[in-house]
Amino acid sequence: MKGHSRIRCKAVADKVMSAEDAAAFIMPGNRVGMSGFTGFGHPKAVPAALVRRAADAAARGDRFAVSVWTGSSTAPELDGALAAVDGIDLRIPYQSDPVTRAKINAGTLEYLDVHLSHVAQMVREGFFGHLDIALIEVAGVTADGALIPSSSAGNNNTWLDEADRVILEVNSWQPAELDGMHDIYYGTALPPDRAPIPILRPSDRIGVPHLRCPPEKIIAVVPTNHPDYPTPSRPADSHSQLIADHILDFLTHEVRQGRLPAGLLPLQSGVGNVTNAVLARLDTGPFGPLTAYTEVIQDSMLQLLRTGTMTVASATAFSLSEDGLAELRADIAAYRDKIVLRPQEISNHPEVIRRLGCLAMNGMIEADIYGNVNSTHVMGSSMCNGIGGSGDFARNAYLAMFLSPSTARNGAISCIVPMVSHVDHTEHDVHIIITEQGIADLRGLPPRRRAQQVIDHCAHPDYRPALQDYLDRATATGPGRHTPHLLGEALSWHVRYLKEGTMRPG
Repeated sequence: MKGHSRIRCKAVADKVMSAEDAAAFIMPGNRVGMSGFTGFGHPKAVPAALVRRAADAAARGDRFAVSVWTGSSTAPELDGALAAVDGIDLRIPYQSDPVTRAKINAGTLEYLDVHLSHVAQMVREGFFGHLDIALIEVAGVTADGALIPSSSAGNNNTWLDEADRVILEVNSWQPAELDGMHDIYYGTALPPDRAPIPILRPSDRIGVPHLRCPPEKIIAVVPTNHPDYPTPSRPADSHSQLIADHILDFLTHEVRQGRLPAGLLPLQSGVGNVTNAVLARLDTGPFGPLTAYTEVIQDSMLQLLRTGTMTVASATAFSLSEDGLAELRADIAAYRDKIVLRPQEISNHPEVIRRLGCLAMNGMIEADIYGNVNSTHVMGSSMCNGIGGSGDFARNAYLAMFLSPSTARNGAISCIVPMVSHVDHTEHDVHIIITEQGIADLRGLPPRRRAQQVIDHCAHPDYRPALQDYLDRATATGPGRHTPHLLGEALSWHVRYLKEGTMRPG
């Protein structure tokens, strides 16, 4: 089999076997902690063998399903393929696969949406039950049995520590130069033994470069040579460019006012074309040198590192397009000292985010006039992807910014509504809302003044008069004047869309 040269520890090499043989160790109903974050660093071969087992079971009239715990989303060959054969009974903590999403919203696949920084601690606390098996992709095994992490860190150290048994996929496709890029911190503990996390700047390394696992705990090793799953990319549209321009103007103003340094504060950026456009725009802006303390490294962040506009980026994984992945692999040695990959409970840790003063930029599905944000549910009850790490950063950032075009579905949906149909980030955690229309700076404003800012600067002109009318009537006739609402109408826009296919007033 390929990949034997990456396994330099005899005690581990003695357990090499096929993916089918390794998958046979996984029983129906097992809780399986898998590596993987945004399509990078996930196991490839053993999940495919599990898909075949689930399909064979279904053909016999049986069901083979396991609980799948990961760092974040993975790839269609894992999430989508297993969901398609009903091979997942519970998914934790984030997903972005259309097949999985459809099963969740049909009520046939249970899903637990969790703040990404909370997952490892909750597992150690036993909140989700005991972890049976860890299925982890690594880039290699050293002579002394240390595991060289793959292209994401995620929750891998926790899965290895907490699981009864471990299956490794050793992927020789992963660049050998990944060795040394990671900073695996083993200093976390449960209360009352918790200690401060000693990160003072994004470049700080406080852990070790390798994952640890006793060889006797490893029951199977599967050599592989399979690529990661690049993030599908689309060119930035005009709305994304306008949002990026608004953010650049806003940050320039904040620097001039003395509220931000010339090099800004560490950047955090959620996944998506809008935030990618913002980062690309920063490469032409007046700021620098920049740093990042974030979840994922996207194409535009790689560009910032390449040009020298950004000096260091700390994250837990890559989320690159095909072109971005090719760029990383072509020059990975040059990036190794500029990138730090950490476990997600560290990359997303509230204590560190608050200390560093991160500038958080995350997408949203909708915001209401008072600044509450929905980032997970469509029309109140259908899950989109999940909260991911947006809450980890928004609740602790120096500036919490939420970005979205002002409308969706060709204008049939207003992303600015009287009341959000689901709340992920309350008005207390949201500082700035940005659409292609402009920026609403909500800092220091009481509710009615926030509402006016959002209507005036973020709402689309097609919906602005109706929002103003709602606010005026709620202020005049509502039961309270602090946060005025007309409860009989607050969600009427969503009801209208479900009935008529549009939020536009008749």
